[in-house]
Amino acid sequence: MTSRVDWMRGCATALVTPFHKDGSIDDACFTKLVSRQIKGGVSLLVPCGTTGESVTMSEEERLHVITSTVVGAKGTNAKVIAGTGSNNTAATIDFTRKAREAGADAALVVAPYYNKPTQEGMFAHFSEIARSVKGFPIMLYNVPSRTSSNISGATTLKLAAAHENIVATKEASGDYSQVMHIIANRPKNFRVFSGDDASALPLISLGADGLVSVIANEMPKETSKMVEHALNGSFHFARRIHYKILQLMEANFIESSPAPCKFVMKEMGLLEENLRLPLVPVTVETRTKLKGVMKDAGLD
Repeated sequence: MTSRVDWMRGCATALVTPFHKDGSIDDACFTKLVSRQIKGGVSLLVPCGTTGESVTMSEEERLHVITSTVVGAKGTNAKVIAGTGSNNTAATIDFTRKAREAGADAALVVAPYYNKPTQEGMFAHFSEIARSVKGFPIMLYNVPSRTSSNISGATTLKLAAAHENIVATKEASGDYSQVMHIIANRPKNFRVFSGDDASALPLISLGADGLVSVIANEMPKETSKMVEHALNGSFHFARRIHYKILQLMEANFIESSPAPCKFVMKEMGLLEENLRLPLVPVTVETRTKLKGVMKDAGLD
């Protein structure tokens, strides 16, 4: 039976990692961003995910960011779901254990990228991780557009049934049929999160439990309120926020994320617009579009 994790519900922010111009992590800025999230009503913090540019960081840096998030959440009701996945099963196990030791409350484990395992390989990969960190909650992360491999609905359900600590999935497949199949057939206590901002409202209406968000970096208060209203069944209020910020949700992916988001946050005075290669700042044309979207969202 899936372990019951009551706090794993609502709006989670896939935190950006702020860098100095020389590429080093801006610790002071990161601390302020974590505090801003919590003050904005976000109760789930996700460091070292895609939005955090984790694949460009060393293991030492990723562990540092996770630890900083844990410290920032201390004394609040916020929980930390650390990004620990890779395409190497043994390395993922080792780092997930380190994240647990650092004080993270759960792990977000992405589908193996590049090596494109079969569904049997997916099941074996996640099973080995789950067995190696018993009692530590795991959220699967399915994002085929980045990994080139899909965790099928059948595999997700098989993993949920087989391992009590596989407690949730972040679904960014864009396949509503697949997500509905998971929601309709999931075991009790298993949570489903939208991995795409624009899909959060419709998926919650279908039974999903929350959102792992990019736009919450820019607008934590509005995003967390939208998710809260939707989960409470107040869809009239949720829709009002959804349509107010929809253009920005979509604009955050005009170019590879988190480049557009970091530009917007720079314009808001929240961080310096620094990314690690191979990501680069957005083009002049995209900057112009983003400024217009910011104005429409009330961020000018």
